[in-house]
Amino acid sequence: MAQALQLFATSPQSLGSDPASYRESVAQVARWSERAGCVGILVYTDNSIVDPWLVSQIIIENTSTLSPLVAVQPLYMHPYTVAKMVTSIAFMYGRRIFLNMVAGGFTNDLLALGDNTPHDRRYDRVVEYVRIIASLLKGGPVSQASEFYTVDKLILKPPLPPELFPGILMSGSSEAGLAAARSVGATAVRYPGPPSDYAAGVGDEQSENMGIRVGIVAREDEESAWEVAHQRFPVDRRGQLTHQLAMKVSDSAWHKQLSSMDDYQGEERNPYWLVPFKNFKTNCPYLVGSYETVASELARYVTAGFSTYILDIPPTEEELHHIGAVFARATATSPAGQAV
Repeated sequence: MAQALQLFATSPQSLGSDPASYRESVAQVARWSERAGCVGILVYTDNSIVDPWLVSQIIIENTSTLSPLVAVQPLYMHPYTVAKMVTSIAFMYGRRIFLNMVAGGFTNDLLALGDNTPHDRRYDRVVEYVRIIASLLKGGPVSQASEFYTVDKLILKPPLPPELFPGILMSGSSEAGLAAARSVGATAVRYPGPPSDYAAGVGDEQSENMGIRVGIVAREDEESAWEVAHQRFPVDRRGQLTHQLAMKVSDSAWHKQLSSMDDYQGEERNPYWLVPFKNFKTNCPYLVGSYETVASELARYVTAGFSTYILDIPPTEEELHHIGAVFARATATSPAGQAV
């Protein structure tokens, strides 16, 4: 895959998976992703799935260089515990990980954990959380008495080698999320609108580090790409109803933004495709079409300054080869891509 951009795949989630085969499924997708040249792989977290740190250990033990991008929800563990996990993995495996900071989730899940913190204030909490983690990983001792966390002369052992300091990613779809990402130097990740909405340099104007979450189905010709897309993501009435229910119990900015884009749901030949999202099959928009079509659309994101890309869960290793062909074309036609 293109070396100028930072590409992440996504690991299979446990919900709906067979416990007997889930571990091997995670390991297999991780191996595919590493062979395809991805720098890392996103590991989900929420109340309904298995612990992402245990999934990440499977990934590390079945690859040589691939970095888990571990979703971290502050409600699940103290920042010291996250720092301890990072440095423990570094000590035992000599591997670097990335942290994907999750500020919220489904409202009912948050309330079940006793949290009713307003949306924007959750990002204030994440900022404190990340700063404690970063300070511990840089050596400490750390003392802080603030609204959300209090620690006193806290030291992390074993120490983390500086070259294994984790990359930090965070949702940047809302103003609060974008401001939080900027304040801690994190990569702000968006669930993007259509590529035509982004002018050249928009990513650089808003943050030094910008990324997007997007799925891709591409083939040599349009017909083949759309045939694959419709086979993989057929219209599902039950899925549509589940999506509508999820919309009611989420205060996520990106969820609302994508859900409001009705114009793109039924346009089969528009490369920006929301049918998988609208039918509750995935959590991101898709780009669909021929290599040239999708590469042209993707190049708009690259030219706008988005340098980190989190892909959807790959159904096969072959699919990653198709995606790699698209990124190679996109970066070859985008001056911004060549310069990264």
